[in-house]
Amino acid sequence: MVDRQRSRYVGGAEGAPPLPPPGGYAGAARARGGLDAAAGLPQASGATYTDPSAVARKQGVNALGLAAISATAIFAVILLLLMLAGGTDALYGVTLLVLQLAIIALIVAALLTPRGRMLGAIALAVSLVFNVATVGAMGALQSAANQAYDGTKSEQQRHEEAYPAVKDHSPQDALSGPSLEEVQAEGDALMAAIRTRVSERFGYTWVQNGTADVSPERNGYGGESMLQKYTSTVWTTEQPVQDDARKREVMQVIGEVLVERGMSDLYSLNQVGTGISPDMVAKLYGSTEPARQHTWEYYSDTYPDPLRFYAYAYDLSNDPTGEFRTQREAIATQTGEPLEGIQLVVFARRVLPEADRAEFEQRLQEYPGF
Repeated sequence: MVDRQRSRYVGGAEGAPPLPPPGGYAGAARARGGLDAAAGLPQASGATYTDPSAVARKQGVNALGLAAISATAIFAVILLLLMLAGGTDALYGVTLLVLQLAIIALIVAALLTPRGRMLGAIALAVSLVFNVATVGAMGALQSAANQAYDGTKSEQQRHEEAYPAVKDHSPQDALSGPSLEEVQAEGDALMAAIRTRVSERFGYTWVQNGTADVSPERNGYGGESMLQKYTSTVWTTEQPVQDDARKREVMQVIGEVLVERGMSDLYSLNQVGTGISPDMVAKLYGSTEPARQHTWEYYSDTYPDPLRFYAYAYDLSNDPTGEFRTQREAIATQTGEPLEGIQLVVFARRVLPEADRAEFEQRLQEYPGF
């Protein structure tokens, strides 16, 4: 009897104890549970135990990070669309500022959770680049470049901006004076007469350079008027004129033509006592003494008509530093004109093209108090 019990206990040939009976030994589960409990370990059971609060935290973290990156991306797209549409003023509205603060709070909440930290960091990087401040600044630069400030202007300001004349200048002067086309024709005829007279007296030949420029005048209210600013092409002698006595003779001949055509005699701008300080004279013309100046500048006009006439004498022999030569070379590279010699140019301000006369008068009726 004893041998049979011992054989049941010994079991296999290797002497190892047999497998426990189905369901385990009686009291084993209770004993293990007591040991685990004493050690502070979770107790084992037939089913896996999951803490419901842990599941909720895990799902909440994923949703928070996803919400942060999604909201940031959508907000960045909205800001860019507003900027491209020219809504610079809307970028600094209360609504967008509140949304920006809400998104920041969402990003901070995502950064405080372990599983949402990565998406929160990405959202933070995006928000640092695309936010109300940075996108608003880019929009302001774009508005400044395009002069697009309509969103911040009142109806009165937009009305003034469309003023067809120029502030503080009577539009009747443009209507009663010569048109743009008449100024161009008069200037061309004037310079032709001067070139002919100077060539006959001194044998100089001339070269024409540059192109005539016609551009709108600013109206003084932030917009462009219908009046134009005109600058003619320039004519320059192909021969240098470096002798002071010859320069004066040439200017005297030019003055004769001007007076014959009803214009004022030439007025020297490069001499001290003409309303310009001595320091500015030296800066503009190279010296306060005409004999040492690299530039002589003379002026005449048809006041009150708009045509203005300028005659220059460029002389590189009075350029000891070489700075003026560098300036002239830069201009010659652009226009092709000679570096030195006698130069003629016509200029006019606030002239009206003949084709715009009717529209100009019609639009002026909207500004009776201007």
